[in-house]
Amino acid sequence: MALVNTTLAAAVSITDNVIVVASSTSLAANRIIKIDGEYLKINQAYVSGTTVGVLRGQEGSVTAAHQSGASVMTALSSDLAAAPASLNESVLYAGQMSVTTTSYSAAGAIAFGLSQWTVAIINGTSALAMTIANPTLDQDGSYLHIVANGKAAHTVTYTAGLGNGGATFDVGTFSASLLMSSLLVACNGFWVSVGPTSATALAGSPTWA
Repeated sequence: MALVNTTLAAAVSITDNVIVVASSTSLAANRIIKIDGEYLKINQAYVSGTTVGVLRGQEGSVTAAHQSGASVMTALSSDLAAAPASLNESVLYAGQMSVTTTSYSAAGAIAFGLSQWTVAIINGTSALAMTIANPTLDQDGSYLHIVANGKAAHTVTYTAGLGNGGATFDVGTFSASLLMSSLLVACNGFWVSVGPTSATALAGSPTWA
């Protein structure tokens, strides 16, 4: 089957075994769902509707809380050609990076930790004001990828400024007419931009100013 996307209609706690989605298209018993970095399996009792019973932490992924508005992907097990990139960090294949994916539906701080690659997804089409702190020196070489899954003028404030550039590069502004992302890498205790820092249709990157 083709992969099908919808969104969460309500937040999911780490202990929930039922989720509510915006659309039931392609949902069926035993199919796999991916939300952020977690894989879930629709339980055998599911027949129809947007309230779905699930088995958590499938395909070696880690059970986590998820925000309302987070992207929900539905697939067959056979659609997952390779082990998920977000496997528990203790079960990584050779050459595979540890990845953490977290989504945000409210303004606040973007978290990052020991994973080599953190994906922070900003949900929805209402502009959110986000912040990021300095990485620590032992996180050199780690990536933080901030992605908007809807068109909105989100802002990301980083007090030190990209590349320790201060107020000249301390606020990244996303576009209300274009899906955008900003890829940063930690170096010497600061976040440094990997790609462009000005917004163009080709670059798809927020302006940092």
